[in-house]
Amino acid sequence: MLNENCVFCKIIRGEIPSTKVYEDDKMVVFKDLEPKAKVHLLAVPKDHFKLLSELNEERAEVLAYMLGKIPRIAADNGCTNGYRLIINQGDDAGQTVFHLHIHILGGENLPM
Repeated sequence: MLNENCVFCKIIRGEIPSTKVYEDDKMVVFKDLEPKAKVHLLAVPKDHFKLLSELNEERAEVLAYMLGKIPRIAADNGCTNGYRLIINQGDDAGQTVFHLHIHILGGENLPM
């Protein structure tokens, strides 16, 4: 279920424009507006939930599905030499949009 006030839910519904690189019935992947690497994509489940602690069996299956799709999506978008995945959880981790999402960073040698 989508949240009417969530920025990512609005992107999923097409109310806010984005540069989508992949979409299916379970997830959408689009370019980050403030990239931290040459390639910076956000993989977002179409079900709105905030944190990994909110996983149930269905959400865990979607997350596993997303992780299975990311290697091809990353490669198709220029991450042929590797990439980094980041899932920020909560304020202290720097999560700014409270809809679970996976950052995909690559396309260059990333610092530690």
